[in-house]
Amino acid sequence: MPRRGLILQTRTHWLLLGLALLCSLVLFLYLLECAPQTDGNAPLPGIIGENYGKEYYQALLQEQEEHYQTRATSLKRQIAQLKQELQEMSEKMRSLQERKNVGPNGIGYQGNKEQTPSDLLEFLHSQIDKAEVSIGAKLPSEYGVIPFESFTLMKVFQLEMGLTRHPEEKPVRKDKRDELVEVIEAGLEVINNPDEDEEQEDEDGPLGEKMIFNENDFVEGYYRTERDKGTQYELFFKKADLMEYRHVTLFRPFGPLMKVKSEMIDITRSIINIIVPLAERTEAFAQFMQNFRDVCIHQDKRIHLTVVYFGKEGLSKVKSILESVTSESNFHNYTLVSLNEEFNRGQGLNVGARAWDKGEVLMFFCDVDIYFSAEFLNSCRLNAEPGKKVFYPVVFSLYNPAIVYASQDIPPPVEQQLVHKKDSGFWRDFGFGMTCQYRSDFLTIGGFDMEVKGWGGEDVHLYRKYLHGDLIVIRTPVPGLFHLWHEKRCADELTPEQYRMCIQSKAMNEASHSHLGMLVFREEIETHLHKQAYRTKSEAVG
Repeated sequence: MPRRGLILQTRTHWLLLGLALLCSLVLFLYLLECAPQTDGNAPLPGIIGENYGKEYYQALLQEQEEHYQTRATSLKRQIAQLKQELQEMSEKMRSLQERKNVGPNGIGYQGNKEQTPSDLLEFLHSQIDKAEVSIGAKLPSEYGVIPFESFTLMKVFQLEMGLTRHPEEKPVRKDKRDELVEVIEAGLEVINNPDEDEEQEDEDGPLGEKMIFNENDFVEGYYRTERDKGTQYELFFKKADLMEYRHVTLFRPFGPLMKVKSEMIDITRSIINIIVPLAERTEAFAQFMQNFRDVCIHQDKRIHLTVVYFGKEGLSKVKSILESVTSESNFHNYTLVSLNEEFNRGQGLNVGARAWDKGEVLMFFCDVDIYFSAEFLNSCRLNAEPGKKVFYPVVFSLYNPAIVYASQDIPPPVEQQLVHKKDSGFWRDFGFGMTCQYRSDFLTIGGFDMEVKGWGGEDVHLYRKYLHGDLIVIRTPVPGLFHLWHEKRCADELTPEQYRMCIQSKAMNEASHSHLGMLVFREEIETHLHKQAYRTKSEAVG
């Protein structure tokens, strides 16, 4: 038996040596194929000699393109052959390892269960299983959440800004552009060429032909990277003349992209109950209802509005605004709940959620100073699912227009202020008040904690409840959701933690880093300008 073990060990060593040589060969072929081919004696066209026309350069570009396509095809074919050989050698090595693990009496033993699987496909699937793709992970606090970043065909909306990055940008770096293009193309491949065993209805065009999606049908996408597992992509596609969306989830487990699921989402009958807690602030409510009329009544038409009003002062004005909208737009899908008590946002949202008596419904917890678009309402429907997902969008908070537009006589209309720029606003990544979730999930988790009084804390408590549960929390910046600036007042009755949060929010709400710096050093700037003017005047007199 020792001699037999020696033979197996020798074979294993030779196989390992063969694998190492084969990997070296792959690397050598890759370097050989990718090395630029230069001709030191060939002159650069257009620099010395006769002039070259446009047709010459087009022909030259076409020739180079065909050359590189041929090289790429050859390299792919060689890589495929080497992969097959590697797979065969891996199978042989696994077979020898299993034979080596069999003892003298024919009984084998199991190795460490945490060892990397020898089968590459099994390993990649294990990465997906470990990631937070199909089920939510229990997290200790809001700081443990890995947020998504959202993107369209042209723009990426990102949270991690720093001093050089922007809240909205076109992907300048080639690797990011190529990544998102590849992901969208992979999503289209999944939709247009579904697996035979995939359970989904075939979609036909108006003439009975198979419906084919293209990149123009891409609506929005979200992605995030778990550094120890891979990158998750959520893609949504929609034909302009249809209401149904196609949703594709992809995952890149630090390897090839792998399809997780593909499904159709019908949101045509999905009603959103927008719940707004309110106390006084009737002018802000009138502005809110103007946006509500334009977006919800005239465009979306699948909305119910619930207003929970605290106190008596201003209540008649709120009723008058709602009646005016009813008479102008023939809109009756609203509920007004009056509470004769001190304002408490969590209490207002709890009451608003329970005031709905028609069963399950998707709820959007909203404030009176929020401006949203019709596209956001669809994002709300697409990213919340009863018993599975809750949606916590990151709002873009606008700075004080009096500072942002100080060079103008008056600030522009609100609609013209809704831009994603560093000097106009920021992603409010510390705010958790705006959320889309189903009524059943909200009631199951217990709603807001009524022990929390005053400003801010109730939102974080509810958010943490979901993080501690099994539901997936979708956290991402959303381009169609804005927080309009208004002056903040931090009450003395707040706890030290709440007061600190309120002051932090107030400071960040005023202006950008550069604008605040200009305000801080305004006296120095004015002194410098005064000195320069005096010096210029003195030189002119002299």
